[in-house]
Amino acid sequence: MAQRPRARSPSRLIDARIKELDDWRGKTLSHVRALIKQAVPEVVEEWKWRGVPVWYKDGMICTGETYKSAVKVTFAKGASVDDPSGLFNSSLEGNTRRAIDFHEGDEIDEDAFKTLIRAAAALNRSPARKSTTST
Repeated sequence: MAQRPRARSPSRLIDARIKELDDWRGKTLSHVRALIKQAVPEVVEEWKWRGVPVWYKDGMICTGETYKSAVKVTFAKGASVDDPSGLFNSSLEGNTRRAIDFHEGDEIDEDAFKTLIRAAAALNRSPARKSTTST
């Protein structure tokens, strides 16, 4: 008997999740995913914690969780990301994360969202962990 592959790729699992939702949440998650890929074309998709899409570039950028009444995009280091357009509307009390809850019928400010994604990816590349300058 042939062995089944251990697991499908994270991208295919995300595709399946979007299809499974089959409502506004699937459309929103698909739209968010497309914007993330436009903002950071070399982004890596992962599938974590019982079925949560996660996007990485030099570290975690954000997650895309789906709930009955919201699609929540949580930025791992959102508290350190400048949000001039005021997109963050959830998890505002923490010291590290920030999130955007999208609800049915919400319009996504695509430019502002992609700016946040790029800023989060840039933060992951920042020299805060290790200084590369010398005296």
